[in-house]
Amino acid sequence: MHSFKELTAQFSQHFEKQQFPEQPSKLYNAASHILGISGKRIRPVLCLMGNELFDDLRTDAFEVGSAVELFHNFTLLHDDIMDKAPIRRGKPTVHTVYGEPAAILAGDVMLIYVYERLNKIDAHYKQKIISVFNKAAIEVCEGQQLDMDFEGMEPEKVQYGNYVHMIGLKTSVLLAASLQLGAIIGGAGEGNQQHIYSFGKNIGIAFQIQDDYLDAFGDPEKFGKQQGGDILVNKKTFLLLKALELCTPEQREELKMLLNTSPADKVERVLALFRSCKVDEWAEREKERFQQLAFQSLDNVAVLSSRKEALKEVANFLLNRQQ
Repeated sequence: MHSFKELTAQFSQHFEKQQFPEQPSKLYNAASHILGISGKRIRPVLCLMGNELFDDLRTDAFEVGSAVELFHNFTLLHDDIMDKAPIRRGKPTVHTVYGEPAAILAGDVMLIYVYERLNKIDAHYKQKIISVFNKAAIEVCEGQQLDMDFEGMEPEKVQYGNYVHMIGLKTSVLLAASLQLGAIIGGAGEGNQQHIYSFGKNIGIAFQIQDDYLDAFGDPEKFGKQQGGDILVNKKTFLLLKALELCTPEQREELKMLLNTSPADKVERVLALFRSCKVDEWAEREKERFQQLAFQSLDNVAVLSSRKEALKEVANFLLNRQQ
């Protein structure tokens, strides 16, 4: 069994070989640009961990992990265009450097390369792999559309359960599917596949709650972002939606007023309302609830407990970070 750090190094060595041809250079340089500003490659490494949970690592896990990483970056590239975002992880976004037409085409060609990767794997489980992958890919697109739909709605009209569903689709299903895809390669049965999928999905939701909490209440020097960035742009978060549900009528009116204005002390006043509604305490409990659901699913996976330790360590790292 390998640690997350060891598997990350192995995957990076595999993935960072040249992905695309040299010509036409504008198309493939645009595609390479988004890969060059990628994050920790959590999803493909989870695919490797899903494989190794059940059996020795197989080359196919690296191919499927590469497909997952290409797909994830394809969605980021198109999300940046839709959001008109100039910066991603401190670097200019693809469309700001190469223009929107080239960025759209780069995303399109990346998606085609996803299936080039998937087409290389063992025929024994290729159909199942593609079916699971396609389901997750469709759900990510559905989640993105729901997120955009919610942006145009008044916060009090977005039901908390619907928001959790959206986050599950947009953020969590690809984490969950990555683990399931690896499990399929490792020879897991259907029951174990569903348990590991549930683990990943609930960890993803808990992670988003943690992210929303850190944006509001985290130390900006540790978190690396301006405190209350989500508040300043009126982003719908777990905290905001729950505050609207928990606060008194008077507090709700003040919160709605702050959402419709931009006083100099907006962040401080909204945070004070969050605290008075005890949304900060609720977020900690809610994160813990999804984390426990995740660990219960992992406990249900029928393999030796020692084989699950690496996944538990990754989950605890993600959900107990301060940045």
